[in-house]
Amino acid sequence: MRTYIFRIYLMRNKKIYREIEVFENTNLYKLAETIIDAYNFNFDHCFGFFSKISESRYFDSEKKYELFTDLIEEGENLESTGAKSVKKTKVKDVWQKFGDKMMFLFDYGDSWQFIVDLKDFSRKKAGIKYPKILLKVGRPPKQY
Repeated sequence: MRTYIFRIYLMRNKKIYREIEVFENTNLYKLAETIIDAYNFNFDHCFGFFSKISESRYFDSEKKYELFTDLIEEGENLESTGAKSVKKTKVKDVWQKFGDKMMFLFDYGDSWQFIVDLKDFSRKKAGIKYPKILLKVGRPPKQY
């Protein structure tokens, strides 16, 4: 099975980044959970992935995937944002080639903005547990 290797860095500080490897059929929910874990944050807020990499105009993205969509499908009374599901969308459906990027927004209140950059493809290796954090560079900021 093919794996995807991502570099995830803070939008405002590219010197702090993480590299992770996930299966191509990993959903965006699990990818988000892996990113948050790699930064030692609590996975306790809504999030989304956006094709428009901008601090404020990301809602205008051509492609967007948000947890809100899944919460609505699960019966929450929320207004639709027009985004697609993070639980039903696979990594391979969003990133197609090296250099493809999406902005990952975690916690709409504190607005943690990360860039998720596809760096490489690989193959599943025997004895390795995925998802895998490959590299941590820089001390992560405090979430709270």
